[in-house]
Amino acid sequence: MLIRVGYELVFQVPARTPMLLVLYTHPSRAASLREADQVHVEPGVPVEEFTDLFGNRCGRLVAPPGKLRLWNVTSVEDSGEPDEVRPSAQQQPVEHVPPEILPFLLGSRYCDVDKLTDVAWSLFGQTPLGWPRVQAVCDWVHQNIQFGYQFASPFKSAHDVYQQRTGVCRDFNHLALTFCRCLGIPARYATGYLGDIGVPASPCPMDFSGWFEAYLDGRWFTFDARHNTPRIGRVLMARGRDAVDVAITTSFGPTQLEKFTVYTDQVPEPQPTGLAWR
Repeated sequence: MLIRVGYELVFQVPARTPMLLVLYTHPSRAASLREADQVHVEPGVPVEEFTDLFGNRCGRLVAPPGKLRLWNVTSVEDSGEPDEVRPSAQQQPVEHVPPEILPFLLGSRYCDVDKLTDVAWSLFGQTPLGWPRVQAVCDWVHQNIQFGYQFASPFKSAHDVYQQRTGVCRDFNHLALTFCRCLGIPARYATGYLGDIGVPASPCPMDFSGWFEAYLDGRWFTFDARHNTPRIGRVLMARGRDAVDVAITTSFGPTQLEKFTVYTDQVPEPQPTGLAWR
């Protein structure tokens, strides 16, 4: 399966402003790219690429005053298989979790573990360990949080989501992964492209999507409390402790977003052509 992905972002920048960009597909997707994945900038200022502490491909630039346009379109090969489901996957005791995984058990900017630990154990303390416990968390969040773009807020933490019972995809998954951390299951935030492949098309404009990964059986598995069903065509861009670590742009100064467009479309397979000989 071939998936076309891309974006166009337009900002008004009042003064010279440094910016960080997390707009590339993840390095783990490099082998599946059909075209170069690079950030195009107008006006043409240089973009310095680097790899962050979480292994994400990132860039930085200094935006001049005026209008700044960032865009790219590329194509990605995908297996067409839905997210893996392994109900037998087990969690490790915290004392056996590898040191490099331990940060994903701790609180972070949007994942206030300290405020939700008692709640998590009261809700899920009697559920079976491992995959069934993570799935129970996703089921509860999916059933108890109301989705709506009008509920989006850059200040909303997992505890806020639990109290308000509303949010967007990142809020659903911040709450779910925070519950997992409270329960001793390492969990990290992920973001990328997720088109309407294999599901009814959404009437809402396309956006980047957020989900999370839980550490079971010594590896990471994808979960998504917002959709709560295995999906096809997930294209990873970045992973981190929470949405702070994977923000698509971070400006060190005031900027105003004027246009935001995301593309995620399955490319139709070419049909065979030619004459049939008799």
